[in-house]
Amino acid sequence: QVRVVESGGGSVQAGDSLRLSCKASGWTLSANPMGWFRQAPGKERAFVAAINWSGSVTDYADSVKGRFTISRDNAENTVYLQMNTLRPEDTAVYYCARAKTYRIGRLIDEYNYWGQGTQVTVSS
Repeated sequence: QVRVVESGGGSVQAGDSLRLSCKASGWTLSANPMGWFRQAPGKERAFVAAINWSGSVTDYADSVKGRFTISRDNAENTVYLQMNTLRPEDTAVYYCARAKTYRIGRLIDEYNYWGQGTQVTVSS
């Protein structure tokens, strides 16, 4: 059974850092690109970052570029999202997802397995 489980969220102050983890099971993680999305209250789910199967190619939303870093450890079946210099506007539920194909993408429809999400709250 394919499963994706996020962890590492919490409540922090602006300027702090958090590292989210996404543990995958039920398939070989290295077979698929992975992505992180987030959904703030009252807003649609939005792309944050994506990484190809090997970790050699990454993509970021403009709003997080330079502050967030996506990485993966295929041996540990885990994808990470290091979030630095957090801002109140980063407050959201963060989701990890598995891409449907070998390509990384920014669209929700390009991902077919999602976790339940982890809450990140940043206060000013």
